[in-house]
Amino acid sequence: MSTDVLNDPLHEVLSRWQAAFDGHQTDAMADLFTPDALFQGFGPETLSGRDAVRGYYAAVPDHRRAHLGNVHGYRIGEHVAGGFADVTFRDPTGWEAPVHLSLVLQRDGGSWRIRQYHVSRIAADH
Repeated sequence: MSTDVLNDPLHEVLSRWQAAFDGHQTDAMADLFTPDALFQGFGPETLSGRDAVRGYYAAVPDHRRAHLGNVHGYRIGEHVAGGFADVTFRDPTGWEAPVHLSLVLQRDGGSWRIRQYHVSRIAADH
């Protein structure tokens, strides 16, 4: 796999995802997903589809931000890619949630979109 970020679909999608998340742009967030995307966020249920994704992000506080850490992507042919990213969600109140994010991407209409999204919260060692 090329390490050139410009040719890496995961970096490209996560860059758009972070900008939309930080700007609380729920329509832009939903557009990053395929129409039939599977989505597992912080909640207990798995969601499906853009409308569900839009509703999920609409409930996120406006002042919350996503900070990307390590990103590891791979490609499977011309139309499928995926990978993992370390993300820490933060807000000005001091709330913080470090997570592992796993994604499966699909090329859809000339753009890469998220087909599957899964958050796994990282528990602090005690």
